[in-house]
Amino acid sequence: MKNEFKNKRILVTGGTGSIGSAIVKLLLPHKPKAIRVYSRDESKQFELEQELGAGSGVRFLVGDIRDKERLNLAMENIDIVFHAAALKHVSACENNPFEAVKTNVQGTQNVIDCALANDVDKVVGISTDKATDPTSVMGCTKLLAEKIMLASYFYKGMHKTKFCFVRFGNVLGSRGSVVPLYLKQIRQGGPITVTDPNMTRFFMTIHDAVNLVFKATALMRDREIFILKMPTVKIKDLAKAVLEQETGRGIDTTGVKIDIIGKKNGERIHEKLLTLEEAENALETQDMFIIVPREVFISQKIHDAYPSAKKTRIQEYSSRGEKKLTSKEIKKMLQRMQSETVN
Repeated sequence: MKNEFKNKRILVTGGTGSIGSAIVKLLLPHKPKAIRVYSRDESKQFELEQELGAGSGVRFLVGDIRDKERLNLAMENIDIVFHAAALKHVSACENNPFEAVKTNVQGTQNVIDCALANDVDKVVGISTDKATDPTSVMGCTKLLAEKIMLASYFYKGMHKTKFCFVRFGNVLGSRGSVVPLYLKQIRQGGPITVTDPNMTRFFMTIHDAVNLVFKATALMRDREIFILKMPTVKIKDLAKAVLEQETGRGIDTTGVKIDIIGKKNGERIHEKLLTLEEAENALETQDMFIIVPREVFISQKIHDAYPSAKKTRIQEYSSRGEKKLTSKEIKKMLQRMQSETVN
């Protein structure tokens, strides 16, 4: 991975979002030739530009992935695209399904078309556990985004562009995620709202997520879905850990209670990252699963393509069946999240 990004021209769609901006920041030490941030919100672009400081070499482009003409201009002479732009909130997509389709599906098709038109080397899409056996509008649109991007192989003809997706769960501290909400609720005197006491989720820090995205970029051959292994947390345990951590810091948490409010439309109690059917064509390494095209999976060259990978057991990878982090482990993960935020 050392030279994967050196002297490369890289475009990050949704580059001012939590994942997109982290990708931008962690790319800089790899000395790419150029980084272009493509996003809709000029205010977030201004904030990120100020954070990076003068001389970063990052160029900020205002645009929407729904606007194919603008996106095509942004992708001229690009080597690698990280496609992080999406409507990602379950409730928002439930209430605005047509908008979710326009961004997550049609926007992804625009990324595909522009990447092929500009002969981009690699396109890495950022997906979610919500796309696995989906029950929500957001999950359905992200699953379709995965499907059309990987199936673009049958349209690309002589174009060299390779596509893959990376799928992971909840990212601690990302914009709109649950930990910042809990901190806000505690500082307002509570209550902390938990949807269901049995709800479990996959979690990891932003830096861990992005570093594994980079690793997938180096490993990809074409049409894979890289599923990042993540710690599993019971949401009620997470709420308790955040409350205890704030108490330990001297924050007055007297009277702050945890209220169970019931799950929202489109939510499910446990998340999945790999289905039984996907596991039939999946490889496994220490930190990820790799779903590969069937013809690649049955070939004898998979070990050459993906070093240290082995065929995984045919089972689903769900937050329900995985070992849950203890309170001590959750607090340690929260400390890492906070140190990343400071740095």
